[in-house]
Amino acid sequence: TEPEWQTFAERIHYVQTDAGAHDEWGALVDILAGNEDKVRVAYLATAPSLFGAFATGLRHNGLITKSSRIVLEKPVGHDYESAREINDAIGKCFAENQIYRIDHYLGKETVQNLLALRFANSLFEPLWRRGSVDHVQITVAEDLGVGNRVEFYDRIGTLRDMVQNHMLQLVCLVAMEAPASLHHDAVRDEKMKVLRALKPIGADEVRQNTVRAQYLGGAINGKSVPGYLEELGGDGSSTETFVALKLEIENWRWSGVPFYIRSGKRLPRKHSEIVVQFQDVPHSIFTEQEYNVTANRLSILLQPDEGVKLSVMAKEPGPGGFELRPVSLDLSFEETFGVRYPDAYERLLMEVLRGNPALFMRRDEIEAAWRWIDGIAAGWEEARQKVETYVSGSWGPSASSLLLDRDNRSWHPEE
Repeated sequence: TEPEWQTFAERIHYVQTDAGAHDEWGALVDILAGNEDKVRVAYLATAPSLFGAFATGLRHNGLITKSSRIVLEKPVGHDYESAREINDAIGKCFAENQIYRIDHYLGKETVQNLLALRFANSLFEPLWRRGSVDHVQITVAEDLGVGNRVEFYDRIGTLRDMVQNHMLQLVCLVAMEAPASLHHDAVRDEKMKVLRALKPIGADEVRQNTVRAQYLGGAINGKSVPGYLEELGGDGSSTETFVALKLEIENWRWSGVPFYIRSGKRLPRKHSEIVVQFQDVPHSIFTEQEYNVTANRLSILLQPDEGVKLSVMAKEPGPGGFELRPVSLDLSFEETFGVRYPDAYERLLMEVLRGNPALFMRRDEIEAAWRWIDGIAAGWEEARQKVETYVSGSWGPSASSLLLDRDNRSWHPEE
């Protein structure tokens, strides 16, 4: 309402200043004067090249207190060296426990429930490993193109924009060992072990284990959409808008269990999902000729609807035969709990104010992820990995399907 807005608006101050001109921050200093006891959060949704300048300016003007926090939007750099330089610059001004490198996927309700699903239930954890799990899939699909971010995106690409942060964080949460507690360092220590165990993908492996592609024009939801090069307004670009990878985690729990991940723009619909595909039963009493028995599958839905589905085999009711079909045990968070759960950013910003960094990435996580990603980027360049194309509204290039076909597997949802 208007009175509520006026009350809120009176608490908002706007100051425009030059991030690099630290001696000209007087107006900001004056506004904050006398509020040293309050929590101060500097949220930097800027180009990463400005992160260090902002932090230095806050220190130069005496605006950093013991209760100050700084939030860094992704991407933190564009490779390992740039990430390290940013972390060094921020680290000169803020203690590590004051730095919050934000990834909104870690604020999603279902992602949070991964910890509860795995470590609060005796049902799943004994099976969450080689010997029971056949493979894991993670899909983050968007139906939108790059839009007005095209110039920025052309310098970054999907590998750096999505895989380095969102996708690898999901891999870590699925694959990590049980932490000693929910303390933020205990959780992040286990995630680091996964990043260290990722098998490098270099020039010799990129053709077999990676796919990179760029969308052409097509149709989504019945509407014609332009191709990437049309949006860019250029004659050519090798920037990928789609990436599919086959990952291997070299430890006892996951040895021999592939992780397939894919992310792309201009796919048929907005859809993010983690699929844990279990192995077939060791000996089936139901013959393939008579019964269509499929292996159990756990689907963790991240967007647009959040929930968990477990596919199990069941007998169809009724006399006159023994027919089997897969049925789904569903948990929809919205239907089950009947409450509006907070937006991912809403949750994360509340955690910043509370001073809880558990849902944010630590410096060593960022840098370890970049080291692994840099190996793929260098491998693409050395091997001259082709940038495939795919029609907007499809599930990506045929090479993405072949990535799993070679292992007698297929993507879910079925293409």
